[in-house]
Amino acid sequence: MKLENLLPADGPSITEVNKYINKYKNNLIVVKCGGSCLLDKDLFDQLIEDISIINKLGLKVIVIHGGGKNIKRKLDEAKLETKFINGLRVTDEKTIKIVEESLIELNNEIISKLNAKNCEGVKFSTKTNNIILVSPVSEKLKYVGNPKEIYIDQVLQQVEMKKIPIIVPMGKDKENKCYNINADTAAGAIAKKINARRLLLMTDVEGVLDKDKKLISEINSEKANKMINDESISGGMIPKINTCIDAVNNGVAGVVIVDGRKPHSILFEIFSDKGSGTLIRK
Repeated sequence: MKLENLLPADGPSITEVNKYINKYKNNLIVVKCGGSCLLDKDLFDQLIEDISIINKLGLKVIVIHGGGKNIKRKLDEAKLETKFINGLRVTDEKTIKIVEESLIELNNEIISKLNAKNCEGVKFSTKTNNIILVSPVSEKLKYVGNPKEIYIDQVLQQVEMKKIPIIVPMGKDKENKCYNINADTAAGAIAKKINARRLLLMTDVEGVLDKDKKLISEINSEKANKMINDESISGGMIPKINTCIDAVNNGVAGVVIVDGRKPHSILFEIFSDKGSGTLIRK
């Protein structure tokens, strides 16, 4: 298929795409999608289009998705109260069932929309083909886990067959119990396991901002640590940046905090000079 027939009119130019396409050939890209790009219909459709274009251009992409607000809606419907500790949802037995159900529902929707674009998405979930062995984070958080081991072989098999793995951020312990995993943490663990060229964390912020609230286009992990220590980076951005720092110091070439509210932000990040957020390197 010709590039001009594949690229959206409001996406990066053909010249830019040609410039960058060979840079990522045969490299793995991990995309974690969450926030507005899953909630806003137009952004969601553009997310699907971007992922399908990357796949059709021959790039290797693995997707991990959150589902926070969808989960909250279902918990509210079930009249279950949600509590958070350090940004992580306290997850009891009733909650974990709703979390799993919500995430699989969203996973099915992503795969269905990719199929409509003539791309084959492949589900990875705790119900069918769990790939993440977890250890509990803490007793207080109950069924919330950290990745202990990633069984990546079957994911890579699908990638080599030109398919797109769509991964639910959940795992099981040695007793086969299900645990919720922070989606950024899950994406970071998978990116490290495969030495990804890029990990894209889609968010509802512009990227990392300096003290004057201006976007920083690129920083290294040392500078990012300093910004946490002097509180330039604070709140919910801290665990996200810690995931970035951990990833780039353990085999991932670069992590990008991507502004998922921008149209075609994934395409602009991969195939343009300006990118779509903040690139963090080692």
